[in-house]
Amino acid sequence: MSAPPKTVLEVSADEAQAIRAAVRGADLTGLGMAFRLATVADAAALLELFQDPVVSDPIYDLPRPFTIDSVRAWIEACEAGRLRGEALLALSWDEAGRVASYSKVTVWPDRSAAELGGAVRADRQNRGGGAAAAARNFAWMFDTLGVRLIGLTAALDNVRSAKVIEAAGFQPMGERDSVRPDGTIRRSLYWEMTRDAWRAPWG
Repeated sequence: MSAPPKTVLEVSADEAQAIRAAVRGADLTGLGMAFRLATVADAAALLELFQDPVVSDPIYDLPRPFTIDSVRAWIEACEAGRLRGEALLALSWDEAGRVASYSKVTVWPDRSAAELGGAVRADRQNRGGGAAAAARNFAWMFDTLGVRLIGLTAALDNVRSAKVIEAAGFQPMGERDSVRPDGTIRRSLYWEMTRDAWRAPWG
């Protein structure tokens, strides 16, 4: 299960409500033209993505064991979260109609904070462009959703994700425990970035 960032910001009721509204009505085009919200009709395609351990093994919060029912329930839970203004699950698609990647955003409006998780299909990894895509996601979260803080985790041995996160300028903040849906714990590396720090290089 996702946990809010370690840093706690003071947030007014108006700011929290604005973030919830932004999540409910989010325009996904900032993530890329191929992205759209996931629906239960996408469960089989998303299951195919998750069944590849290269994709799913490093990710702690996926709906294991992977079955059509567990993935469908996960999509439904994400949609319920969107309606509360607290989550988004977006999928990108290739020309053949297969899921190429997914992005899951968890939002804590009362803390003006969010977490990003996701993965790219194995045959599309290591092609370059991962850092640019991640930067686009972070900018979209700050600008479109209106949060002021993003927290990220990665497995201790997930070197690829750690390099992308640190290249984006996120501040390492040690380790934390990530709780899997089954209650087991995964020790994770942890980073944060504020909106002001993200915007600083561009003035």
